[in-house]
Amino acid sequence: MKKLLIALAIVLAPFATEAQIKTPQASPKAIVKQTVGLTDVEVVYSRPGSRGRAVFGNLVPFGKLWRTGANENTIISFSDDVVIDGKTLKKGKYSLYTIPKIESWEIIFYTATDNWGLPENWNEANVALKTTVKEDALPTPVETFTIGINGLDPNFAYLEMAWENSHVALKFEVPTAKTATSSIQKTLGGPSWSDYFAASQYLFQTNGSITEARTYIDKALELSTEKPFYVTRLKSLIQAKQGDKAGAIETAKVSLAAAEVANNQDYVKMNKDSITEWSR
Repeated sequence: MKKLLIALAIVLAPFATEAQIKTPQASPKAIVKQTVGLTDVEVVYSRPGSRGRAVFGNLVPFGKLWRTGANENTIISFSDDVVIDGKTLKKGKYSLYTIPKIESWEIIFYTATDNWGLPENWNEANVALKTTVKEDALPTPVETFTIGINGLDPNFAYLEMAWENSHVALKFEVPTAKTATSSIQKTLGGPSWSDYFAASQYLFQTNGSITEARTYIDKALELSTEKPFYVTRLKSLIQAKQGDKAGAIETAKVSLAAAEVANNQDYVKMNKDSITEWSR
């Protein structure tokens, strides 16, 4: 009998693993993605429905902290710093909490994003930004909780939330002008030192024109204020390949000193080995 039960268990095991019941979530997950100017904004949340229930003042009590959705934290992320109510919210990912009231909502951006619903222990140190927005009454009820990003402008947009007869819109400003101006200046200003370094490195590694590689590495060092050890290291290798071992040794010493300050032992060893080799 025992052997029979084991055999049946083996036969039925694949069916048990495959027979997983799938049912729709009561509060389905939604993702909102929107580019505002040059800033990417994303909201991930679950959407509860009223289903005949009174929402605000009942299902969602007035004056109490609300998860702003259902299930896991509602998460909002910004690819750039944004400005809300004159205050800067750093780029990154936040839990979105609210405190609905009859005439206004408090909106809270919270740095801890790993809670299911409300945090077990609320920590004010995790509050990145808090503000209050006016509540607008809707003429037509909204059955399913909805978050959207609307009123798009190159420099701002509105984070909107609506459910039942309640609607709020939070304006946030994005750094479009600053980002665009920086991009224009960088492009029109010509290549950066890192561009020249990359070009020199490519030519050196692929046995391209060593003369051009030397021109580009000199330009990289001219434009760079920090003179990184890996840039001076490449110049020393180029000098050695050109036959200028004395110059290569002097440049390698500069790279060695910078590598020691940065505590990069790989470059320390490579420079010491090269100095020994070129000194023979």
